[in-house]
Amino acid sequence: MNLTYEKCGDYLIPNIIPDPEPGEELRKFGLMRKNYLKEYKIGIYQGMVLSGKLKEHLLMVQEQAELQFDVLVEQMAEREGVTEQLKEENQMLWAQKMNNIRARAEEIVREEIIYCNG
Repeated sequence: MNLTYEKCGDYLIPNIIPDPEPGEELRKFGLMRKNYLKEYKIGIYQGMVLSGKLKEHLLMVQEQAELQFDVLVEQMAEREGVTEQLKEENQMLWAQKMNNIRARAEEIVREEIIYCNG
């Protein structure tokens, strides 16, 4: 982390800007978690920025959320009979049902993983 200071009266105030970290990019769920922490859990967010652990945390949450989302979509589709056969027979109905399943799975992931405390 590059630490620079800005003079404010008689005090030097640190400009806390994390260095861009190489590696995996944040996607939908990682960015959602980052925005949630920044908006509603500012103390936790700032602590992670200062310790350099924010990106690690976001990538971990992103991975968990994506895995949970995929499992939920698969289970719901199986339970509701949304199959490849339905896709071949009636694409519009299949798309409607899959969009509904994906929306419900995303809502569950948001509530259980993205917007949980800590």
